[in-house]
Amino acid sequence: MARRVFYITIPVVFALILLGALFSPALLWWLLPLALLGGVGLRDLRSHSNVLHNYPVIGHLRYLLEFVRPEMRQYFFESETSGRPFSREQRELINARAEGASDTSPFGTVRDIDAAGYNFSGHSLAPVEIDDSQYRIMIGGPQCRRPYSSSRLNISAMSFGSLSGKAVEAMNLGAKMGGFAHDTGEGAISPYHEKHGGDLIWELGTAYFGCRHDNGRFDADTFRDKARRDQVKMVEIKLSQGAKPAHGGLLPGAKVNDEIASTRQITAGEDCLSPPSHPEFSTPREMLAFVARLRELCDGKPVGIKLCLGRRSEFLSLCKAMVETDTLVDFITVDGAEGGTGAAPQEFSDHLGVFIDEALPFVDNALRGVGLRDHIRVIASGKVALGYDMVVKTALGADMCNAARPFMFAVGCIQARRCHTNRCPTGVATQDPKRAAAIDVPDKARRVRQYQRATLDAFAALTGAMGVASFDALKPEHIRHRRDYGPAQGMDHFNLPALRDGQLLGDDIPAAWRDEWQAAGVDHY
Repeated sequence: MARRVFYITIPVVFALILLGALFSPALLWWLLPLALLGGVGLRDLRSHSNVLHNYPVIGHLRYLLEFVRPEMRQYFFESETSGRPFSREQRELINARAEGASDTSPFGTVRDIDAAGYNFSGHSLAPVEIDDSQYRIMIGGPQCRRPYSSSRLNISAMSFGSLSGKAVEAMNLGAKMGGFAHDTGEGAISPYHEKHGGDLIWELGTAYFGCRHDNGRFDADTFRDKARRDQVKMVEIKLSQGAKPAHGGLLPGAKVNDEIASTRQITAGEDCLSPPSHPEFSTPREMLAFVARLRELCDGKPVGIKLCLGRRSEFLSLCKAMVETDTLVDFITVDGAEGGTGAAPQEFSDHLGVFIDEALPFVDNALRGVGLRDHIRVIASGKVALGYDMVVKTALGADMCNAARPFMFAVGCIQARRCHTNRCPTGVATQDPKRAAAIDVPDKARRVRQYQRATLDAFAALTGAMGVASFDALKPEHIRHRRDYGPAQGMDHFNLPALRDGQLLGDDIPAAWRDEWQAAGVDHY
């Protein structure tokens, strides 16, 4: 129908133009838009788009509505709790805390407390007050000569290149002001990380950015020089990340400007490939040898690993290798499959990896089962945004937490989800200097510091209200989880059987753990 109308309309339009030219030249100005539409329609008839071919001109309305759909949904149709990956309620609370404003709400909760997936905790009639001295924790096992006194909440891995220089700078200044750490991400230590001197966790990915040879292999001399700087407090080897586990990365050459090339030690204008696995090691035994090498090169600072839990037997292989080689990591950052990144294959984000609330109890128990839990800190990284998130993660086995996207909100992110386009509307996730100019570094650094402190305060207030006197005393049974419409149960009911200290090293191994422990090996994954 649309095509027939268009075929009839075109001759009529041109006839009117001819008549206008003969009898009223001024009429041409009114007919010109019709002529332009006619030109668009003729082009649409030759289009490869099925919609435009069958519905010339008016078919563009469909693409216009599709273009504005995300914003329309977010601003007008999204409920307080339905937004993904972070709800409006979470974003508003983060922004309120970043501004130092009240985080109170009126008239009761808007959550469906009967719904499956709802978490809550029991309060105590004898609440306690938790002193802020518990806000810090020491990281460094028996083989670490220079342990680090870390905040319980730090900035998770986000690279310069994924984030703008101004966003990185604001986060690091906020970390400096608040006395907490800033993970560099695998994109190396940039001038924006160094400018204000905030504590750094240097993440080494599979491409060894910032300490690599031209062939992509690890450069020990460059690593030694940078890792021994006082600003670098810990080193983290990234084995995998939650948003795209077992997947490498490609930074297109068009995005590799001179500044990024210099920071990462790559060639400007050329595609930059991060392989899916480390070329320096391929087995648990070799990985721990690399850990020992890095610890020596960085003069005894804490060295740990970051991973998204996948096959359980492979993590048990790491545990078994630590026992056999007597080489320990100082910390393990557990990245949940719900984590985010600037760009990831959709199906990797949707279907690979174990989510944080399932991964943490396994990692905690596995380390306990080989008698190493007291020597290794566990860091939770996966949609940690609010104080109660920290309560849950700590109860499930974490010692401390890292957060990424909430700190992006603190520097101005609005969850536009344009990170992969280089057209972030707020200047946070882009290398466009005009867009990044919107970030007022001192103001956003203040927001970063205030958000971090307010979240720790909420963590302490909630824990104290539960009658728990120490963060370390939180256990899975403190978190009630509703699986379906019915009575909730403590989270200790949903995990594998808890292990006693060293239980995996004896003969009394629970059946639920036995097969995967036997499948684990120090020389294979």
